Amino acid sequence: MSDPKTAAARFLASLDASRRTEAPYRHWLLEDVLPVDMCGAVAALPLAPPQIADTLGRRETHNSTRLFFGVEEQARYPVCAALARALQSPEVTGRLEQVCGVALGGSSLRIEYCLDTDGFWLEPHTDIGAKFFTMLIYLNASPADEEWGTDVYAAPDEYAGTAPFYPNAGLIFVPGKDTWHGFRKRRITGVRRSLIVNYVTPDWRARHELAFPQTPVA
Repeated sequence: MSDPKTAAARFLASLDASRRTEAPYRHWLLEDVLPVDMCGAVAALPLAPPQIADTLGRRETHNSTRLFFGVEEQARYPVCAALARALQSPEVTGRLEQVCGVALGGSSLRIEYCLDTDGFWLEPHTDIGAKFFTMLIYLNASPADEEWGTDVYAAPDEYAGTAPFYPNAGLIFVPGKDTWHGFRKRRITGVRRSLIVNYVTPDWRARHELAFPQTPVA
């Protein structure tokens, strides 16, 4: 399995080659975000999709079933620790600040592992507030007749497009008042696997969700 330095180098190469788009708001599309073996190791984690009812359009509806690469998970699974150390590294956070124009000093890294099944949906929202940065990394392929990418909106009721969803692709944006995104109700055959990476404010209350709750980004 890839070590943190290899993972950081792979991510930086992906970020440097990313495609920046200005409409409907500034965002970046990435390819080959993580080392292939790291993606495989995450997908192979012995974690079952949570059995949930309707999300009501919000992940926090079922907070107790959400999966994070926190301190305990990193101790249990080496791939979680390697990814967290890579994304916490000064090389990665410094380059993100330069490329995305965001200040991350003093923030905390939060990595969520999402295992979405049929019935999952998200209403359009912006991530504004406690999140300084949002990145989604897609880990598997959707069936040929299904599209599982994140939906992008120009306004809460104005769909603008869907991010490409294929293994090891990614989407980055800096949360703002116009960064509307979600996931329209549609069929999910199997499991939609993805990672959500945020850098959040120092006073984030759910400390167990943080990769390094005692160590903010330098």
